[in-house]
Amino acid sequence: MAHALRTRFCGDIVSEFLPPKDLSSKEVLILCDGMPSLPHKKALMSFISKRNMWVFHPRYRGAWESGGEFLKESPHLDILDIISELYTKKSVTDLRHGNVFSIDIERLYVVGGSFGGPAALFSSLDSRVTKVIARSSVVDWTAPSEKEPMDELKLMVRNSFGEAYRFSDKNWDRLSRGEIYNPVNHIEEFDGSKIHMIHAKDDAVVSYDPVASFANMIGATLKTYNTGGHLSSGILMKFLESRRMLKFLRSK
Repeated sequence: MAHALRTRFCGDIVSEFLPPKDLSSKEVLILCDGMPSLPHKKALMSFISKRNMWVFHPRYRGAWESGGEFLKESPHLDILDIISELYTKKSVTDLRHGNVFSIDIERLYVVGGSFGGPAALFSSLDSRVTKVIARSSVVDWTAPSEKEPMDELKLMVRNSFGEAYRFSDKNWDRLSRGEIYNPVNHIEEFDGSKIHMIHAKDDAVVSYDPVASFANMIGATLKTYNTGGHLSSGILMKFLESRRMLKFLRSK
């Protein structure tokens, strides 16, 4: 498995990345993490790069190696800042070795899971983004969670992850009340043809029914699993799901 390279966007967003075998590839895919989670997507990154895509795995501002304050702004804005820099500079620098890779983007995809699902969904509103995939995605932060109520989740993140996520009570509460980063508040804005969702009916972290309703209202495709719980990113490397993902992303 290839070792991931590292770069920075906008000064404070640290991101791992892998180039495709063919450096002239014009396809870029950005992975948006769940929260809390360990920033370890090397298998998925390698899988994607072997499909001839540039793949980036950033850390949100205020999380892990990135600077800033987590949740000060909607996390999807970090992704849009990355997209803007990629389009403006048309290159990315490997910080360890100083190598500069040229990137000429024709198709750009965003794939997010759980907490990262809204980052993918909101990114789809940008005309520069071709398609997005949202796996086990939150669509409404005010919807009850059987396994991870927001007040308990806040304590768990602080106690178990320490400074890996640096946020204030004020900004966490804004998220909990659905004031930021809340897809259901923007139902009328989404173009469902750009969005593919994946969810399991027995997900106890992000309930299925609000997601199914959301997908139906915006006209997005939804792949439903009867079982599987809170689906991990590994589902994207399964044979049938990977074929479905690539077919959707590369469709007109």
